[in-house]
Amino acid sequence: MELDVIDRHGALVEKVTVADGVFEVAGKAHLLHQVVQMQLANRRRGTASTKTRGEVSGGGRKPWRQKGTGRARQGSIRSPLWRGGGVAFGPKPRDYHYQLPKKVRRTALREAFAMKLQEGRLRVVDHLDLPEPKTKQAVALLRDLGIEVRALILLDGENVNLRRAARNLPHVKVLPVEGLNVYDLLYYDYVICPKDALAKVQSRVAP
Repeated sequence: MELDVIDRHGALVEKVTVADGVFEVAGKAHLLHQVVQMQLANRRRGTASTKTRGEVSGGGRKPWRQKGTGRARQGSIRSPLWRGGGVAFGPKPRDYHYQLPKKVRRTALREAFAMKLQEGRLRVVDHLDLPEPKTKQAVALLRDLGIEVRALILLDGENVNLRRAARNLPHVKVLPVEGLNVYDLLYYDYVICPKDALAKVQSRVAP
């Protein structure tokens, strides 16, 4: 398979060959859902906590006698039925973290990347070097590439100027290839990858 390599102004520079099957849709979109669910679950802190009726201060004395008042029987003013009472079946601190098999995660990553390629939303650029870490230069770069929506920029190396130039743009994320993940590939509309990072991307998603 051959991919077009463009310059910063969108003009075709060359074609680069990638291994067959690496960026081909395999029809396993259901794995995308599973991996995204895992990523979102692993982000959760799990610190939400409520007090049960036994943990709320007070309520040890029976509010009125069992019989003879004409009112419904009550054993505590901290019952979940009462204002100021405990919470029934509320959240307690827990660990939401879990891990899917590595093969599943890699297949989903390959599927997400292949979908971007199939939709024409992958831009392979010869280089992404900026002379200065200026936000307006990052904006100009995206505009020249014809991108005015959410964009994920992959990097292999530091590229400090680009990182600093793009960090003030709310719709742009700069990510090292090592951090490539399914959620970001699906969330951002376009993926911009410099030519020198393509080999590492292939190794990340290859079966």
